[in-house]
Amino acid sequence: MNIQTKFHGEQEINKEDIINFPSGIPGFLEEKEFYILPLEGTDLFVLQSVTTSEVAFIVTDPFALYAQYEFDLPEEALEKLEIQSDKDVATFTILTVREPFEETTANLQAPLVINQTKKLGKQVILNQTTYQTKHKILTPEEQGER
Repeated sequence: MNIQTKFHGEQEINKEDIINFPSGIPGFLEEKEFYILPLEGTDLFVLQSVTTSEVAFIVTDPFALYAQYEFDLPEEALEKLEIQSDKDVATFTILTVREPFEETTANLQAPLVINQTKKLGKQVILNQTTYQTKHKILTPEEQGER
């Protein structure tokens, strides 16, 4: 299957790898199907809408940026995502990319949680947390300093 993407032009994708977000993503509730594309030469990915080429988010593994990052998934999210095991779970954070790149921020308050086995995704909004929607990204050197 071919889709038009925001950053990669036309791409051939495997239909079995489409991730279904039954509730959409806040602000994009109509967008239900996404595909993850790597950004060559980086640890970043593009969460690309399958139906709307302009809807694409730059995402990364929050644990690679913030070694101390942790949260408990609410029971409701575990049920909606049909998570049976930790091995099923992939977690991403949406980045707000800025110039220069060091000014880029990560939304740690609302991680994207994906059940890789069932291809189900949800943006989970963490309540009662110190995490915010705009954490400056940290380099590996900066992480060691903290």
